[in-house]
Amino acid sequence: MAATEPVTTRLVLDAIAFAARAHQGQLRKDGKTPYASHPFRVCLIVRDIFCVEDPRVLTAAVLHDTIEDTTTDFDDLEKHFGREVAEWVAALSKDKRRHEREREPAYIATLVSACWQVQVCKLGDVCDNLLDLDQMPAEKRTQSLVRARTYLEALKANLRPEARAAYDMVAELYRKTRSAK
Repeated sequence: MAATEPVTTRLVLDAIAFAARAHQGQLRKDGKTPYASHPFRVCLIVRDIFCVEDPRVLTAAVLHDTIEDTTTDFDDLEKHFGREVAEWVAALSKDKRRHEREREPAYIATLVSACWQVQVCKLGDVCDNLLDLDQMPAEKRTQSLVRARTYLEALKANLRPEARAAYDMVAELYRKTRSAK
């Protein structure tokens, strides 16, 4: 084990504990599964399926919903995980202060112009949501599929080369999932 490995592993472990506390009491759309399982799964998808080992990217993957869905703000993340991770998480966060008809296009524009690290985290998020469709109430599956398609189409328009393999995997999962429904 290299001398830096415990430090970088510690960053991800600290992010996992932080996300678990931030999402405490929240449930997934099935109403049973603790929400914290989602960011943990996204991190594992980014690491084990997309083969991204950068601890900063894995940290952003774990924290990707903290600004959007908890009381955590940019300053909290910057203090604990550094400016770069906080900026990536902010790019992965919808601005809930905006009306939905403004919020979603602004969010998509941010994803499209984002660095590969953000795009890969978003693809991990889409992947987990697709994998979790069977646990979701039937009435919410269609909306999730539409959002997945929207994000995939948007990302494709300006996909960073480093995110290509992840994109291809998620696009294929989307095609298989869509044809099975």
